[in-house]
Amino acid sequence: MPSTMPSTSLTPEVAEFYTTQSVFSAPGALTPRYAALPTDPAELARTARDLVIHRLEGEAFGHTIPEDRLHHDAETRYTDDILRIITDRNDAPLTEPRAPADRFVGVCRDIALLHCSFLRHAGVPARLRSGFADYFGTDGFHDDHVVTEYWDARRGWLLADAELTDPTIAARYAAPFDPMDVPRDRFLVAGAAWRAIRAGEADPKTFGLRIPDASLIGLWFVAGNVRLDLAALNRTETLLWDVWGAGADDDAGMTDALHALYDEASEVTGDDVRFAAARRLFLENEGLRTPRTVRCLAAFDGPHDVTLRG
Repeated sequence: MPSTMPSTSLTPEVAEFYTTQSVFSAPGALTPRYAALPTDPAELARTARDLVIHRLEGEAFGHTIPEDRLHHDAETRYTDDILRIITDRNDAPLTEPRAPADRFVGVCRDIALLHCSFLRHAGVPARLRSGFADYFGTDGFHDDHVVTEYWDARRGWLLADAELTDPTIAARYAAPFDPMDVPRDRFLVAGAAWRAIRAGEADPKTFGLRIPDASLIGLWFVAGNVRLDLAALNRTETLLWDVWGAGADDDAGMTDALHALYDEASEVTGDDVRFAAARRLFLENEGLRTPRTVRCLAAFDGPHDVTLRG
């Protein structure tokens, strides 16, 4: 599955866009907490990681996650709210690693969002990327996942998986690469995954969410990730189970019109992001643009409508 390498030049417009905090990544009233943060991207990744425990990591850390935190924490959309939960549990500086009991209980998106927020504060262009990782198992499955993409002045855009900076988790998956430079054939951004499937180079049944219920697998699910990735490229970093616009509930519902729409969207959500085109498509297409009110398919609280911050 070949991928186009990202550009190694960055215009001032793009640099400014991705160093500006979004509604989702802004620390708000907790900005003073950022004063003591390091500026190195790798150190910021580990800092973010040490503030969060994935809601499926309790056993790995020998910690029983309270049921109410599973319900409440992972439905938190905004960085300032995440930080408030963290500092309410332990008021130490953000650079001090938390014990599992003091961490925010989240998912990959939350770790990546904190990392992205820290990077933007440090003046490093950064954005979330939705896509699929093949390094959480050995069976060729591509797991639904979110990482950070950050700008390196020498090498261009690099993918960073802050989740893997914890030694316990790194040892569990034994991924043979630097988590600050994830190979693009190990993490397929959503547009690259879509194009590989459409070209017959990948099996759609190997893309999705690894759960006992196999219904969250297939091309329709990849389309949803393309929509999420396009939104994130436009600094709209929603929860992964927020849905809106044009889509389907299974592969049978993927019409010719939907195929055409996501063919177009995948062209601007690959490894080499066409910034102006990604902005234009997101802002002008009602089937892709995130509306003010989205449908949240929350695992614990059940489906409900949520009005996002303006």
